[in-house]
Amino acid sequence: MTPPSVNTSEATPDVAALVLVIVCGTAFAAAQGITYPLIAVMLERANVPVWIAGLNAGIYSLGLASTTLLIGHLSRVISADFLIFIGLIGCACNLAVFDLTDTLWIWFFARFALGCFANLMFIVSEAWLHLASSDKIRGRVSGFYCMGVSGGFAAGPLVVPFLGRSTAFLSLSIYVVLVAIAVLALSRRARTKPEHVPAGAFFSFFRRAPFLILMVFTFSFSNVAAISTMPVYFMHEGYSDYFATFSVAVLATSMALSQPFVGVLLEKWSASGVAITAATVAGLSFLAIPLTNSPAIILIVLGVLGAACFSLNTCALTLLGQKFSGGELIAGTSAFALAYAAGSAGGSSLTGIGMEIAGTNAGPDSAGAILLCLALVLAGTTFRTQGL
Repeated sequence: MTPPSVNTSEATPDVAALVLVIVCGTAFAAAQGITYPLIAVMLERANVPVWIAGLNAGIYSLGLASTTLLIGHLSRVISADFLIFIGLIGCACNLAVFDLTDTLWIWFFARFALGCFANLMFIVSEAWLHLASSDKIRGRVSGFYCMGVSGGFAAGPLVVPFLGRSTAFLSLSIYVVLVAIAVLALSRRARTKPEHVPAGAFFSFFRRAPFLILMVFTFSFSNVAAISTMPVYFMHEGYSDYFATFSVAVLATSMALSQPFVGVLLEKWSASGVAITAATVAGLSFLAIPLTNSPAIILIVLGVLGAACFSLNTCALTLLGQKFSGGELIAGTSAFALAYAAGSAGGSSLTGIGMEIAGTNAGPDSAGAILLCLALVLAGTTFRTQGL
């Protein structure tokens, strides 16, 4: 029997559900954390053109978008915990494909399918996060969730030096299967379950929260540019492939360590002020990378960049939980997933094409520019309305 949904704005947080959601977020991010940099490096070593490598990363985003259009129907016929389980098992199967074959067209298909299945757990788990939380600790919960997600990003690239390229995907696949088993166990202890999406709520969300959508889009564009395009940028600039993958680990580690502190800030300060500051710092960090040749300085800048960039996602998640409830949460996380898909497609494909046409500096420069544009838009909106 499905447990009833509980309004947790004043209730005790559903600890079992929160643990389940954070574990799922970590698995989701680990899958992305290993595929973006490692596949980029492997394609580069195989002399695949940059624009094709960018399209391969972009096909993952197409998978994300396709699932988003189905989640409303799926939420009405399949329980939330089983949707997450299906997403995890699908991710595990497709991760294993990358270790089983080197055929490029199969990699395109597997990356599309990986996006489809990853998005199932991404949408449902983020909605569950807010339903299981309470207003009093919502910022901290969002921060710890984002710490788990960014920690997964960090763990993904670290699999490579410890286990080697030959078994990296298969090892992560086994980990995701274990997470799926844990989900089944934890879901039986959960007191809450996300509700199905009301008719029309998905499209209504774009009208009601356009700046949240813009924040997620820009976060996704810049985040994927950092973890997918920047490894290629470093290799073109003469750095080793291990530095390229290690740079992603540094980026993701700073994301993970910083987000709980960001969550506390969101409970004390204006969310719009935190978002504007984060976008500005991240944008300037991107622009600073081409100005130095020092690996140590680059890693420091990437650490600052990771913390600031992921703060945008934490801000958007916290505001979603504050402003929406019930079935609207899945509508909101579905809209976030679509914005994330569009942003990640641009972050991987457009920056790759830009580097091919205008030179390697076009990668970090374009990501920095879009972040600074977001900061200006949010600052202008805040000035007029005194809030998002």
